[in-house]
Amino acid sequence: MINIESLTMENLRKSLKSPLHESTKMSIIAQARELFAQLNEFEDIEDKVEMLNALRAELHEFSPFASEPVDFVRWIPTGKVVANDYNPNSVAPPEMELLRLSIMADGYTQPIVGNQEDGVIVVVDGFHRNRVGRECKDVADRVKGFLPVVQIRSQQADRSDRIASTIRHNRARGKHSVQGMADIVLELKRRNWSDQKISRQLGMDADEVLRLAQITGLAEMFADREFSEAWEADGPIVDDGEVEQIDG
Repeated sequence: MINIESLTMENLRKSLKSPLHESTKMSIIAQARELFAQLNEFEDIEDKVEMLNALRAELHEFSPFASEPVDFVRWIPTGKVVANDYNPNSVAPPEMELLRLSIMADGYTQPIVGNQEDGVIVVVDGFHRNRVGRECKDVADRVKGFLPVVQIRSQQADRSDRIASTIRHNRARGKHSVQGMADIVLELKRRNWSDQKISRQLGMDADEVLRLAQITGLAEMFADREFSEAWEADGPIVDDGEVEQIDG
């Protein structure tokens, strides 16, 4: 029994490291290790990864951090991970090459954030990590055609909320294009999001939301207009030499 009067962090750590406590932990680890060793019986990589994901799902269920997406990273075949159709972030070829070099040197240190839809994972964040793992042969070979993915929280699975999440991830890194952001604001307004909600969910101030809305508003206003390259008169232009006098 712990003496409350002498309860310091050091004493607490010592009390939790009692022989019984340590033996219980070691027993659980030994049993788990024996169980995991059976994974070596699976020769097919897809079967092995499927079992790894299932075991991680069981651990996740008992985790005190189960509400955090990063607590459960799954390996998903690249063919089942698809890009979203709204990401306003763009990376130039030199930066894509740097990302490839980073992943080759350091490995995948950040999973792709996605949402399960109709049998596939739609990317919420990690569009370019997805591209590197799919398009760069050296990376694709090393990760055996799989990508590390976490599932976005269920309360953010709606398209509008996923768009907002993508923007928050991009803005946290300081990367987004103006026109892309303007298109996002337009779509959210079409989905009946108020300026206040857009501002709050995307981390913008009111003036920025207004400016982006104005960009798309002007573009839409003239979207169906046709303009000729030059103005042409219906008939000949005659210069009669007369100049209109303007009274000063």
